[in-house]
Amino acid sequence: MKIGVLGGGQLGRMLALAGYPLGLRFRFFDPVPESPVQDLADLVVGRFDDLDILSRFPDGLDAITYEFENVPVEPARHLARRVPVYPPIEALEVSQDRLSEKTLFNALGMATAPFVALDTYDEYQQAVCSIGLPAVLKTRRLGYDGKGQVLLRSQADVAPAWQTLKGVPLILEGFVAFERELSQIAARGRDGAIVCYPLVENYHAGGILRRSIAPAPATSDDLTNTAQAFLRRLMEHLNYIGVLTVEFFQKDGRLIANEMAPRVHNSGHWTIEGARTSQFENHLRAVAGWPLGSADAVGHCVMVNLIGTLPPTPDVLALSEAHLHLYGKAERPGRKVGHITLWGESPGPLLEASRGLLSSVD
Repeated sequence: MKIGVLGGGQLGRMLALAGYPLGLRFRFFDPVPESPVQDLADLVVGRFDDLDILSRFPDGLDAITYEFENVPVEPARHLARRVPVYPPIEALEVSQDRLSEKTLFNALGMATAPFVALDTYDEYQQAVCSIGLPAVLKTRRLGYDGKGQVLLRSQADVAPAWQTLKGVPLILEGFVAFERELSQIAARGRDGAIVCYPLVENYHAGGILRRSIAPAPATSDDLTNTAQAFLRRLMEHLNYIGVLTVEFFQKDGRLIANEMAPRVHNSGHWTIEGARTSQFENHLRAVAGWPLGSADAVGHCVMVNLIGTLPPTPDVLALSEAHLHLYGKAERPGRKVGHITLWGESPGPLLEASRGLLSSVD
C-alpha cells in the first residue's frame, strides 16, 4: 500500500519511519525541497495551488493524509475526487477557522473561553467591553505555535493589537487563567473503533510546546473521562479517520477546550517509546483501514522539544533511557529541530532530568 502525505515536515518524517516496518510506502508533497522527508521517500515539490503538479500526485496512491492542518482545503478536496483523503475534509476545514472550531466545541457540549468574531474596529471595541480584559486577539485562520495572536493585558494594549493583526477576520477570546495545559490524543479507524491515549500535561513558552509529561500527573478519572468522551463525540460527529488531538486548559478541576489538530501531534511524540502503539503507527493503521493498536502507556515519559539549537548528541545519549530524534533541519531560532524523550518506571527522576534539558535548550 502506498500513502500520499501532504506536507513534508518532521511529522511526515515520523509517519514514514513508523510506516516502513508495516510495509507501507510513501509519497510526499511539499513546497520546500529541503524538507525533513527528502531522504526518506519520494518527494514531489510544488505549490499547493499548482493543480497540474497536484493532479499527478495521486497516481498509484491508495490513500492520502496530511501532516499539518494548514493544508489548503480546495487542493485537498481536489485530491479527494481521485483518492480517499483522511482525516475528512470537514475536520480540516473546521480546524482552520477558530470561530468554526469553538462553535462546534460548544455545540457538542464542551466549554470554551468566551469568544466573539469581529471584522471592524467598532466590533472589536464592543467585544473588549463584553468579554473584558485580559483577553486574546487572534486571527481566525493560519495561527500556530503562538503566531497570529496578541495578549491584551490592559486598555493600553487594545489599539496596538488591532494595528498588528487588522486586515483579516479576527476573533477575541477571554483569557483563561489556567492551572495547567493538557492534551487528549485519540485515533479512530475506518470501522469506527476508537482508542484514547492518556491525558498529557504540556508546558509552552513563547507559544511553542517545550515539554510534555505522559501520563499527566495528578489526573482524576473524571477529568480523563470528560476528555475522552468529548474526543469520541467529536470524532463520531466528523466521521473522523486518523489521529485527532484536542488541547485543553484545566481550571478549577474542569476542562476548557482550546483547539484541535486533525493530525498527529507534537504532544504525542512520547508515544514512540512510551505507548504500546505510537500515534504515528495508529494514524497509518486508521488511514490504511487496518485495526488500531493499543494506546496504553508503558511506564512514564517526559518529552522535551529542541528549539533552535541542538545539544551535543553524546551528552543526550549519556542520559539514562534518553531517546533522541533529530529532524534533519538546520538550526534557527524558534525552529523545532528535534526532540528528546526520557522514559522510566516513575516520573520523578524524568522530571528532574528534563529540567536540566530545558535549561540547556532554551
